[in-house]
Amino acid sequence: MPSFKTTYRVSWVDTDAAQVVHFSNYFRIFEKAEEEMFAKLGFSFDEVRKKFDIWLPRVEAFCKFKAPARFGDTLEVNLTVQQIMDKAVRYTFEITNQKTEQVIAEGYVVIVVADKKSGHAISIPKELVKKLETYKMP
Repeated sequence: MPSFKTTYRVSWVDTDAAQVVHFSNYFRIFEKAEEEMFAKLGFSFDEVRKKFDIWLPRVEAFCKFKAPARFGDTLEVNLTVQQIMDKAVRYTFEITNQKTEQVIAEGYVVIVVADKKSGHAISIPKELVKKLETYKMP
């Protein structure tokens, strides 16, 4: 299965009082990987917003935490486009501790394409679909 891969080094600000990555930060790590995937595909969130007059709200998110990550850990983030629907995209992600090779988190996010003016869901622009298919599951 094709996936976009990137790394993320855990910063002090990512951790909580127990000195592990706070659960909410896994979604930030995932969004950073998504941003880097968009850049690899040749555009940024801002360019997509301006070119197609859309925004990309998240409507569903899930993460299963399997092991803690700590300050200084380097994480590998694998992002896959699991499903491209008419008006939405579902990404899956897996986060692994690069040193131990242990999967520490996995989950998914569903993103709707919405018209900036009306706020209503619209069909995903064909050009965007074509690019996202680069990392789509078969």
